[in-house]
Amino acid sequence: MNTAIRGIARETLEFIMEVSRSTYPKEFAGLLQAKDGVITDILILPGTESSEVNAVLKLFMMPNMAAVGSVHSHPSSVIRPSRADLRLFSKTGNHHIIVGHPFGPDNWKCFSGNGEEISLEVLDVDIEDDEIL
Repeated sequence: MNTAIRGIARETLEFIMEVSRSTYPKEFAGLLQAKDGVITDILILPGTESSEVNAVLKLFMMPNMAAVGSVHSHPSSVIRPSRADLRLFSKTGNHHIIVGHPFGPDNWKCFSGNGEEISLEVLDVDIEDDEIL
């Protein structure tokens, strides 16, 4: 999949925040998938281990599907990648979202594969029928 990412669906970002709140104080982690250049889906890999310190994705469990990046929560309010985050980023695409406590609409950032903060627009799209308007 070579489509440029133009944003994330608002509904998907809200889902990320809700899951992050519900798993708090443990970290939540998943992989991002996109349709027509919009991040719409979160893939939760079997065997993902989560604690208050980190979440470990079992990348060998990934089905034959493309991921455009990763998402995970930081139970603290610090929203910047750690060294472990950067290692994951280098393996899983070019858009990586970190959300921080208290997991509100402004408690997130997107980073490139090398850890630089990048802009990611939140889009109001209809993803219920698997179609982007």
